[in-house]
Amino acid sequence: MSIPPPNLPLPQWAYVPGETAEAAADYETLAQAKLLVPSRFGGYVPARHPALRYGIALNDHGYFWEAQEILETVWAAAPQGGRERILLRACIHIAYANLRLRMQKPHAAARFFGEALGELDTLRKAVAGGDGFADGFPAAALAALLRARLALPSLSKTDWVAIGAVART
Repeated sequence: MSIPPPNLPLPQWAYVPGETAEAAADYETLAQAKLLVPSRFGGYVPARHPALRYGIALNDHGYFWEAQEILETVWAAAPQGGRERILLRACIHIAYANLRLRMQKPHAAARFFGEALGELDTLRKAVAGGDGFADGFPAAALAALLRARLALPSLSKTDWVAIGAVART
């Protein structure tokens, strides 16, 4: 499942807490995507929903803080107990881990990658069968990539994980 970026602009800069103190996050750009998220999704989160695709594209373009902001908004609207909430939590943890790598905090990144892997394991055990984001996503491939990252002796900035790229391999 390839996840092309929707027709929303990328933020003007990537916000990194503690590094971009002179400039806050580009909230205006993120607000455009957040407005696309309904108060509640009915039944499941569609795989092609523009805010979901945008959040993943942000991560894959190196806007990790922004990605977690958008993905958390989608997660909040996802049906309670649904498979999409589980996969979205994994994606949020990956965005957090990627941000920690950029901040040169490899131990924190490894912890978040481990939490994402736990969510993917939970997803594997959840009952499938629908048209949502989680139903066509290559979660096993993403889990394998996370296991490979966690097997490295140490993590560096270059070890960040592109969520959407997993679908294209």
